[in-house]
Amino acid sequence: SCVVICSDASHGEALGLRPSRAPDRSRDPSPRGALRRLGRRLMASLHSHASQRGRVRAASPPHPVPAELIYKAMTCSNAKNIDEYVAKGIKGFPNKAVTLYDRIKVSILHTMSVGKHKRSNEATPLSVKPSANMKGLSLSKRLEKGETPLKEAVGKKPLVVGTIRMGFGHHRIAYSCASWGLHEGGETVFHDLLAVESDEAKLIQNADKMYSTGSRLASELGGPFEKAWGALTKSGDQNALRSTYQMAENLKPLLLDLPKDTPIIATHSLVGHTAVACGFKNVINLVIDNYPQWFVIVPGAVNLVQGPVNYQAFLRMGIPESEVKLGGHWCPADMVTNIDSDCDARKARRAKNKPVRLLIPVGGAGAQKKFVTQFLEGLEQQIKRGEVQVFLNAGDHEHMSRSFKHSLSKMGFKKGDYEIVDSMDGVYDFSEKLRSGKEPNKAITLFSFPDYFPAVATTDVLARVTDVLCCKPSELAFYPVPKLMLRRVGDHEAASADRACELGDGTKEVREVKDALAWVRLFGMEQNLLTNMNDNIKRNAKVGVYDGCKNAVKLAREMAGILDSDSEPAQVL
Repeated sequence: SCVVICSDASHGEALGLRPSRAPDRSRDPSPRGALRRLGRRLMASLHSHASQRGRVRAASPPHPVPAELIYKAMTCSNAKNIDEYVAKGIKGFPNKAVTLYDRIKVSILHTMSVGKHKRSNEATPLSVKPSANMKGLSLSKRLEKGETPLKEAVGKKPLVVGTIRMGFGHHRIAYSCASWGLHEGGETVFHDLLAVESDEAKLIQNADKMYSTGSRLASELGGPFEKAWGALTKSGDQNALRSTYQMAENLKPLLLDLPKDTPIIATHSLVGHTAVACGFKNVINLVIDNYPQWFVIVPGAVNLVQGPVNYQAFLRMGIPESEVKLGGHWCPADMVTNIDSDCDARKARRAKNKPVRLLIPVGGAGAQKKFVTQFLEGLEQQIKRGEVQVFLNAGDHEHMSRSFKHSLSKMGFKKGDYEIVDSMDGVYDFSEKLRSGKEPNKAITLFSFPDYFPAVATTDVLARVTDVLCCKPSELAFYPVPKLMLRRVGDHEAASADRACELGDGTKEVREVKDALAWVRLFGMEQNLLTNMNDNIKRNAKVGVYDGCKNAVKLAREMAGILDSDSEPAQVL
């Protein structure tokens, strides 16, 4: 039988729905009515798209439009054939070929993502400005009248670190790469696609809103919603890759102003896909997490992974050996170059039975409020007995700052009983004080900011002076600091906690508050536990486990032919 998508209600709705018997269901509030409306939106958008490509007539006739034709019209001008890429597999063991169901699903997902947005190959003009937070770093922006274009403002072949702010993770990894770019020398440009004012950036903003909302609801509601969200975050199959790439084809104006030989390190797969779609040849995609999924891969780029699980899995999935390399963990230069001294300082504190310092950050989506506030309240007696010191990073989330203050009030702590730090200078001063051997003014320090950069950077700065980083198994699970892995927000994060535990620098994921409190008690009771974690970190560092961003920067410059002849080559497998 032939499955079709009809463009007229009299011939049925999208996805094979039967024709409605009612004369007008346009306001039907039921799920079925919502699906009908989605079908109509899909057909309006896809038929318009197909007509622009000359594949169907511009008028909307009351005749069925085959799904095959719509999908072909949507993908015919793509720079990469994703269907061929994912179906190839390994010799003698091909993967599943694209099906009609896949084409329909991707068409719907793409329409939901881009709506009536029209693709463009016209470059968005770019300029740069100096970063107010990282000396020597240039930040991209849209070119305004009287400004110098980016291509004239920076030297030949600058290292471009491309990212998208979706939560803190992708930005944190991008800043880690930028720190190595500056550390190794050479011009470095931080290119956040969301920071470039454009219609394309608005598409990304809409996707970010949905992701952040889903993360918060999963964390707060738990139960069936958490289960559904967890399953969604682990469903990055071939169709997710197709949809991600199709989205990237719409973002090309945000990169087209750069020379095609520019070395680009992407810390979000959308940036990598966009660079490949634009024709860039020196593209490196930093694969997030420790859970292998199709949608984190960028066909046509060198996909660097943090551990052997992803490396082996991607080879088995059929990713060419030339496109997947084992690089190491994504960690900032300042943290990696000071691993030995920081670990020795933690060991010395344990030997003297000093209070255990706990750094508790909140992610960029603002999730985990319920878990971390209950965790904080459970530490009340240990804090009052002087056994624990707590550093709370509420980031730029005002609702988290209020929640922390409310919990502290319930615990009997008045405003003068804890310190509040609200500037990056204050963070640096606080960190330097602790590195000099002094103790914080109060047992509880709350870090809360009106701006985005301090929210991200504070965790990186304080990680060097804390004894334990208490966080969900996100990008922070790969940091060279002892970690208490708190309850995940997406199921894909569980594998990152496994990676930390197997390396000996973190615990397994802790799902319940009482278990997290038991671990804190254990950290204070057993000297060897944290001492061994720090020793493991030092051993891991000697074999390059935490050198991922360092290797990414070196490899990008090697690919672009701009690495100094006397420089050490990238250590990738």
